[in-house]
Amino acid sequence: MLDMRGVVDYTDWFLVMTGRNSRQVQAIAEDVALKMKQEHGLIPIRKEGMKEGQWVLIDFVDIVVHVFDPEARELYRLDELWGQVPHLDVAEA
Repeated sequence: MLDMRGVVDYTDWFLVMTGRNSRQVQAIAEDVALKMKQEHGLIPIRKEGMKEGQWVLIDFVDIVVHVFDPEARELYRLDELWGQVPHLDVAEA
C-alpha cells in the first residue's frame, strides 16, 4: 500500500498487487471488489482492464486498487514512480 495522502488530491491510498497471469489478475480484482462491498459497503466508481487482465484498476475514491500481471507491473513500476511516499507491506507471496 502506498500512502498518497498529501501527494495527490484524488485518493489516499494505492493498493498495488500482482497476479501470476491474466486469469489470476481478474480473479484477484473480482475478489477485492466483492470483499470491499461485503465488508465495507464500498462500490467502485470505476473499474478498468478486467477484460484484458494485464492491469486492472478499481477506484474506490479513497483507495485505488491496481492489480498487475508481472509484465505490466515491471513496465509501469508504480512502486518506483511513487517511491518517495510512505508504504506499508501488507502481504507478500
